[in-house]
Amino acid sequence: MKTHMAGCASAGHRIVLAAPAKVNLYLGVHTHKDERGYHLVDSVMAALALCDEVTVEPAGDLQVVMEPGIDVPVERSNVWKAAVRLAEAYGIEPHARIRVVRHIPMCAGLGGSSSDAGTTLRGLCALWGIDVADARVAEVARGIGADVPFFLDPRPTHLVGGGDVLAEAFCDLPPLPAVLVKPDAGVSTVAAYRDFDRDPVPEGDLETLLTALRGLDAVNALDADAAAAQVLAHTSNNLDPVACRLLSVEAEVKSWLAAQHDTASVLVTGSGSCVFAAVKTSARAAEIAAEARARGWWSCATEFTGVTDAEIC
Repeated sequence: MKTHMAGCASAGHRIVLAAPAKVNLYLGVHTHKDERGYHLVDSVMAALALCDEVTVEPAGDLQVVMEPGIDVPVERSNVWKAAVRLAEAYGIEPHARIRVVRHIPMCAGLGGSSSDAGTTLRGLCALWGIDVADARVAEVARGIGADVPFFLDPRPTHLVGGGDVLAEAFCDLPPLPAVLVKPDAGVSTVAAYRDFDRDPVPEGDLETLLTALRGLDAVNALDADAAAAQVLAHTSNNLDPVACRLLSVEAEVKSWLAAQHDTASVLVTGSGSCVFAAVKTSARAAEIAAEARARGWWSCATEFTGVTDAEIC
């Protein structure tokens, strides 16, 4: 069953937010590293309608509930870190109850844990009267993980540095259908970067993609789908071939998805193991997802979305 929900809804002091999955429209890992030893990265991310649900409300202490549960104590989760570190940054007690209902698969390159943390920061800012645009909030987000700052305002965004510094934000893509397919096996981010260092893959054409994204500002609604198609025609990820050579089933999923009728822009997101594709219609995306699940893979028909729309899948 799919349930549509608003990006932020409240009942008194109870705040419910959608924590969207993301895909990398572009990921360009550089061979150079920063002073922390992290690879310099250009990343362009966009949000999907597939989401977790985060609820924050007042409490006498800090409580974090994950449904379903995770493999580590909640005190080690990114959600817990988000609450504690945001409270420390503002000199307040981290008193809140945070409930996360998870739908985004783990170890997929879809940003589930980062989205939960970034969305928790947004919710706590609303609960505690903090301006989410304050630089201290972004600093807290960067300290939790490279993808977390994106989820403070999950519009299509170009990030630089370690992939955690906002360079440019763009208009939302129209709600174009997409399909996600993930094999059971996962790709370790550490292993992917290690393999990249052994045999680096050149970055793709970032500037052409950024030009296409800027073009979304200049079109009317009738031209929006055509402009978005230009964006999707220039997606790139130089960890895609790394993930495929590390995990043979990843390459199988990508080849199968690319061979399906009405798919385009088939690409691994992040370091894997999920592969996404743009699809011409929602009905066709649902058909492909059903076919993928029949092959034993996790799959979901979804769409690109703005921060105010999300979908439980």
